Amino acid sequence: MTITDWPHAAAGPTPETVPPAAVSGTPAPVSPTPDAVSRTPEFVSGTESGTGTKKSSGRLTGTQKWATGAIVIAALTLAGIGLYLSFEHVAVFAHDKLRFATLEKGQLFAVGVDVGIMVMIAVDLLMAWLKRPISWIRYPVWLLTAATVVLNAASGAPSGAWEPMDYIAAGAHGVVPILFITVVELGRNAIDRFVRPDQAERDSIPLLRWVLAPIATARIFRRMRLWGVTSYPEMIRRDQELIAYEQWLKRKHEGDISEASEDELLPMRMAPYGYTVAQALAMPDEQEQAAQERAEEAERRRLEAQTRSEVAKAESEAEQLRAKGKVELVQAEIDGQTGQARAHARAQVSAAERAAELEQKALDSAVVAEARAREAEAERQAAEQRKATAAADLAKAELERQAAEQRRAAAEADKVAAAEAGAIETERIAQARRAAAKADLEAAELERQAAQKRKEAAEADRVAAAEAQAIETQAIAEARKAAAEADRRAAETEKAAAETRRAAAETERKKAEENRLREVALADAARAQQAAAEAERAAAETRRAAAEIERRAVEAEDAAKLKPRERAVRKVARMILAAGGNADQLPLTKIQHELAVTSPGTASEYRQEAAELLAGGYRP
Repeated sequence: MTITDWPHAAAGPTPETVPPAAVSGTPAPVSPTPDAVSRTPEFVSGTESGTGTKKSSGRLTGTQKWATGAIVIAALTLAGIGLYLSFEHVAVFAHDKLRFATLEKGQLFAVGVDVGIMVMIAVDLLMAWLKRPISWIRYPVWLLTAATVVLNAASGAPSGAWEPMDYIAAGAHGVVPILFITVVELGRNAIDRFVRPDQAERDSIPLLRWVLAPIATARIFRRMRLWGVTSYPEMIRRDQELIAYEQWLKRKHEGDISEASEDELLPMRMAPYGYTVAQALAMPDEQEQAAQERAEEAERRRLEAQTRSEVAKAESEAEQLRAKGKVELVQAEIDGQTGQARAHARAQVSAAERAAELEQKALDSAVVAEARAREAEAERQAAEQRKATAAADLAKAELERQAAEQRRAAAEADKVAAAEAGAIETERIAQARRAAAKADLEAAELERQAAQKRKEAAEADRVAAAEAQAIETQAIAEARKAAAEADRRAAETEKAAAETRRAAAETERKKAEENRLREVALADAARAQQAAAEAERAAAETRRAAAEIERRAVEAEDAAKLKPRERAVRKVARMILAAGGNADQLPLTKIQHELAVTSPGTASEYRQEAAELLAGGYRP
């Protein structure tokens, strides 16, 4: 091994015990310890102390039960004997020496002391049996027993000078009470081991070591009690490891330990506080890690606060957007309903106007067509009448022509007759007859021309009637076309109204979807608020329960009139229970803050004593 090498441990830890944890949790050892410089002698094992290393099965056999019953009967017999002997001596001594007025009052005093001792012993044994031992109750029992021993010894003291036999007599008066208390302590330990077989048993220091090295052994005993080390081999291993480390440090610095760094001197400085060499050397790394963890925790809290602020801001903006969306939705709904009503009204008005116009046009067209039809019928009838009249005139003209022909023939005949008579008629009569015949011929020609004109007029009337009928048919077709156009426009208006109603229905559907989403969001928000309220209520209930436990604990401490340090240790024990029951999980900084102490060593002492108190069965 070189000077800079890490020294090997003096002795490896025993498998039955584990070293106590460090202030901030014990890390892995700095280096392994493959071998040991020296071994612990065999006499340091737990078997010599009477505790043993094997755990009880927790159940008694039939023989063990009988033996236990016999021991209990013997202990009760011993208690009765002790009470009987102590009662008379203490009563007489109280009456004679302690100035009790009567013997009866002295007897009551003796009975009160003995009954008080028995009651406290019974309570102590009962609580040990219930796995809730009360550690401090044994001290009043010891005090009262010591008082009883003193009183019994004083009752046997001589009135004059002391002789050797007087000392023996005074000591004999205290043998039975001491023996009884010893039996009670044995019973209490037996019950505690029986009901709590998993509890670590404290090793006792061998008697031979007390004889050979009383001062060093007393220091070891003190450290074992202060720092809760239950294993005597473990305590020896720690001392040997510290001595080996000091020797290694001297070799490293050539005998001058003052040249060592602060970190290298930590094992010697922290040894009085229960630290092992590995724990003390690991302290700088642990403190740096703890500082880094605190910085990370502060950063995490800052980021969480920033995240909560951003989330709150986003939720506020989302709430504003939702409110704005609600307003816009209501406005769109109102505008849609208004537009739908207006479009529907306009469509209805337009359709009504178009229908009225078409009906008016159709009515006008029907009236005009009917009037034109009647007029055409009248003109047709008039034309027919004119045609008939023309035909009659033509027939009359033809008859007149025939008559004229006949008259002309008659005239020719008359002319021939006149010519035949020649001599009878005169020239003037002949001329008159010729003039009359000519006039008749001209009249016949005029009649023929008039009949021809009447025929042409009748044909013109017929053509005009046909043209009027054709014009009337075209007007009816135009009216039908206009009606069809009106029907088309009415259909388009109805289509526009249907489109408006569809848009309104779509708006209603969107509104319903928005309402549903809003209800879902409100329900989620309500559930989130309910969960937050439930969490807050559970936290408040937890705080109330913790405050109630703290109040009851303070009342119990006040009733017990505990010292400030004992109160502080119990408060730290309650803090450990609140942190989960593990003392390593309770930071020293929290203890310093709660108890207003500045020294980490004092806080560590409080935590160690609180751990021992909890291990002893303390529960608030």
